[in-house]
Amino acid sequence: MRNIMLALMLSLTSTLSFATENKMAETANKVKLTTSLGEIVIELNPEKAPISVANFITYVNEGFYNGTIFHRVIPNFMAQGGGFDTSFNQKATHAPIKNEADNGLSNKRGSIAMARTNVPDSATAQFFINYKDNSFLNYTSPTASGWGYAVFGEVISGMDVVDKMAAQPTGNRGGHQDVPKTDIVIEKAEMMD
Repeated sequence: MRNIMLALMLSLTSTLSFATENKMAETANKVKLTTSLGEIVIELNPEKAPISVANFITYVNEGFYNGTIFHRVIPNFMAQGGGFDTSFNQKATHAPIKNEADNGLSNKRGSIAMARTNVPDSATAQFFINYKDNSFLNYTSPTASGWGYAVFGEVISGMDVVDKMAAQPTGNRGGHQDVPKTDIVIEKAEMMD
């Protein structure tokens, strides 16, 4: 009888710890961006974009995004950030990552994707949030023009804040166009438990 009770307690404990582990895994895939216009919560998709998600989480955990700005905001297209500080200095980054745009995720309204240069595997820290379905940014083929931009998550709360960014006046600054005239600052980026 005692052995049966012990076995029952052990199985219950392992079930509870497994449930806790699953719950932790679900919540560990959310990032909160506290911006000067409000909070944005992003749910990451490590299953479809493991490299991009791990890269983004590394920058979040290092505090890299704290004090960066959304430096390119184009209404009805996208808002880009994560590369420049409030003095418009570009921050040093880790090495570029592999482009995961062929993962089946679409550049639809509210999705977050890696920004990059014309070189497909050139994304580092910068990202953008889509204002509308931008299917022309999706992967079509493994060619320079067909690679697309890797989506790795989506805004699940605070899309109104992202929309507020599009209402801000923009101009030219530091050789860049579509820069908000009043800084839209990521005050803090943090993993949510």
